[in-house]
Amino acid sequence: QVQLVESGGGLVQAGGSLKLSCAASGSIFRINTMGWYRQAPGNQRELVATIDASGSTDYADSVKGRFTASRDNALNTVYLQMNSLKPEDTAVYYCNAEMRSSRSSGWADYWGQGTQVTVSS
Repeated sequence: QVQLVESGGGLVQAGGSLKLSCAASGSIFRINTMGWYRQAPGNQRELVATIDASGSTDYADSVKGRFTASRDNALNTVYLQMNSLKPEDTAVYYCNAEMRSSRSSGWADYWGQGTQVTVSS
C-alpha cells in the first residue's frame, strides 16, 4: 500500500517562512510528477506547485517568487519552501504524487492527508 505523509505545517506570522515535507512510502516502483495543492475554507482545491521527475517546476501565479518546490528522489520526498507568507496563503496543503506501485501497474494519483498552514496578519 502506498501512502503520502505530509509534515511541516503550522502557524506563522505574515512575512514568515515554513517548509513542508511529503514522503511517499510503501510499495513504490516509480514516481512521476509530485506536487502541492491547497484548499482554503469555502474554496476549491487549487494547484500550488508541481515538480516532475527531472526537477522541472511549475507554480501558481500567486506563489511565484515566494514558494520553491524541490524533491529528493532517493528519499521519495517532495518539499515546499514557503517564504514571504501572506494571510491569503492560509489553507490546508495537500501533497500529490503520480506513482506506479509495481512494474505491471499503471500510473495512479495519490494524495496525502493534508497539513494546515495558518498565516496571521
